[in-house]
Amino acid sequence: MNVIDSLRDVIKAESVAMQMLPEQIEESFEKAVQLIWNCKGKVILSGVGKSGHIGKKIAASLASTGTPAFFVHATEGLHGDLGMIQQDDVVILISNSGETEEVLSLLPSLKKIGSVLIAITSNKNSTLAKYCDTALTYQYDREADHLGLAPTTSTTLTLVIGDALAIVLSKLRNFRKEDFHLYHPGGSLGRQLSNK
Repeated sequence: MNVIDSLRDVIKAESVAMQMLPEQIEESFEKAVQLIWNCKGKVILSGVGKSGHIGKKIAASLASTGTPAFFVHATEGLHGDLGMIQQDDVVILISNSGETEEVLSLLPSLKKIGSVLIAITSNKNSTLAKYCDTALTYQYDREADHLGLAPTTSTTLTLVIGDALAIVLSKLRNFRKEDFHLYHPGGSLGRQLSNK
């Protein structure tokens, strides 16, 4: 195995999928932005496995750019953490397949709570996509690992979708450097903003 070639192959696989993503942005994405923009509560991300890790990052990006958000692990949600979610909230559910059991198990309770539901999934015909108020779907040729199994390309696309939502919402809020500094006073970014 040539290590350099293998590294390049992984990056190329994810890069190709990334180049295809802008053409997949459609009205459902605009609807998601409007649903979040009109949200009277908070935005809650949920998922399990690698999708859960991506959900945590998306929640952090939303929160630091002016959209109050946090993450609820889908399994913990099934064991009481659904109490963190209220009717005025928007819940973004992440599942590449759209058929993740733990995520789907949240749906009956979320429906009773009355939250707005947004799916991020690769499967527009999935149970999750059909159940939610809108579904942000993406397509890709393959995961980047040699087995075609490890969440790699799919999680990268999900992360980029989350970044896009966070930044567009931040622009809509006229979020300024001063606002960013308020939420991010620490680290090199905080120091950089303090000096201005």
